[in-house]
Amino acid sequence: MRIAIDYTPAVHQRAGIGRYTRGLVEGLARLQADTAQRALGTYAGFHDYTLLVLGKSGAHFTPSKLPANFKLRYAPISDRWATVLWYRLNLPLPVDLFTGPADLFHGPSFTLPPSFSPSLLTVHDLSFLRYPQGAHPALLAWLTKAVPRSLRRARHVLADSQSTRADLIELMNIPSQRITVIGAGVEKRFQPVADPETLTRVRAQYQLPERFILSVSTLEPRKNYTGLIAAFNQLSAAGAPSPLADLHLVIAGGKGWLYDDIFARAEASPARERIHFAGFVNDEDLPALYSLATLFAVPSHYEGFGIPVLEAMACGVPVVCANNSSLPEIAGNAALLVEATDIDALAGAMHTLLTDSSLREELVKRGFDQAGSFTWEAAARRLLKVYQDVAGG
Repeated sequence: MRIAIDYTPAVHQRAGIGRYTRGLVEGLARLQADTAQRALGTYAGFHDYTLLVLGKSGAHFTPSKLPANFKLRYAPISDRWATVLWYRLNLPLPVDLFTGPADLFHGPSFTLPPSFSPSLLTVHDLSFLRYPQGAHPALLAWLTKAVPRSLRRARHVLADSQSTRADLIELMNIPSQRITVIGAGVEKRFQPVADPETLTRVRAQYQLPERFILSVSTLEPRKNYTGLIAAFNQLSAAGAPSPLADLHLVIAGGKGWLYDDIFARAEASPARERIHFAGFVNDEDLPALYSLATLFAVPSHYEGFGIPVLEAMACGVPVVCANNSSLPEIAGNAALLVEATDIDALAGAMHTLLTDSSLREELVKRGFDQAGSFTWEAAARRLLKVYQDVAGG
């Protein structure tokens, strides 16, 4: 079977959908390699994969160790121009002109171009419908137009979580039988880092304090960093005698959109000297960053999946997160869950985990088990089954 995958986000985006796409493709490659090592003979996983990349400029992550049947193909058109031609002008220019003949085309990032092949679409979340006030107006207008059109083109749809699947059924009227849930995985490199040199280097590079609450994501309204800052203010209100008096808050992530209020709330905080913005953290430094944290917090208003929750757990950090969208199914029983809008509850949950050592130890143990249940190989195995069903249907 010839499978074409839009690999553009994997090459041009460091986090988010880029990481998701890289993880699935690397999972497919490892699944194939593991099967070969077991000498099982003929196996349905040995297919020809074409990884389409729109535009070469700005490439960050080009794979180097994929098997010979995984071939990168660069299209002589930028991602931006493809967007204009396919989705704004709606030109019927088939993607097959760039990928070559294929039995299936997979779009892993919300949109599908015209194709002669059966198409598979991944929708990571419907935050632009569930939480439109947190989206950039231009992005909101774009997704509102492009996603429904792409869903109509798709023979089958993939969702990151049961939550996103339910949203697709309710908000987009997609029949349940047309949707398969394939979640993300946790890379094996996410584990507790004990090497003193690595920890010292990362602490110095990002100017990290000794004890801190950590949150990792792009700075945008949906992530509810203003709520996290308000909860941190409550934790800090006890003053110097408090056992939390030396605690800091570290928010790591690049600037997204509509983030001015986040910085304004931090500047207005009575604990502003203990609130730090680390900026975008290099991928290779994330395990050490998690390992240095005292607590990990995810107060988001909406998440399609929430990979950082599992990454933090895999690194041995106790987690507090919101109880909305996909977060309860991702966190399982390994985190304290609270309403994202309940500042008192968020502050209380963080205080509990910071002061109750027995509960911390229990959640860390559960967290290792929870994170271990999400692997890219398992996701790739489910994806391969969908590929076979869609191409054969």
